[in-house]
Amino acid sequence: QVQLVESGGGSVQSGGSLRLSCSVSGTTAGFGLMGWFRQAPGKEREGVAAINSDGNTRYTDSVKGRFTISQDNAKNTLYLHMNSLKPEDTAMYYCAARASSYYPSFIRYNYNYWGQGTQVTVSS
Repeated sequence: QVQLVESGGGSVQSGGSLRLSCSVSGTTAGFGLMGWFRQAPGKEREGVAAINSDGNTRYTDSVKGRFTISQDNAKNTLYLHMNSLKPEDTAMYYCAARASSYYPSFIRYNYNYWGQGTQVTVSS
C-alpha cells in the first residue's frame, strides 16, 4: 500500500526558511507526477509546486523565486524548499502523487495518492 508521509513543518518568523519532506513507502516504481498543495483555514486547497518524471516543474505565482521542489529518487523522497516565508504561506501542506506520467498539474483529481499534511505557520 502506497503511503506518503510529510514532515518538516513548523513555526517560523517571516523571512525564515523551512524544508518539507515527503517520504514514500509501499512502492519502488516511482511516480509520473508529484506535487505539493496547501490549504489555509477557510480556503480551498491550492497547488503550490509540482514536478513530473521528465523533471518539468511548475509553481504557483505567489511562491515563484522563493520555493523549490525537488526529489531524491534514491531516497524515495520529495522536498519543498521554502525561503523568504511570509505570513500568507501559513497553511497545512500536503504531498500528492500520481502513478502515471502527466504534465505538472495543480488539479487535485489528477493525483492518486495524498499524505496527511504538515502544518507551516509563519508569524510576522
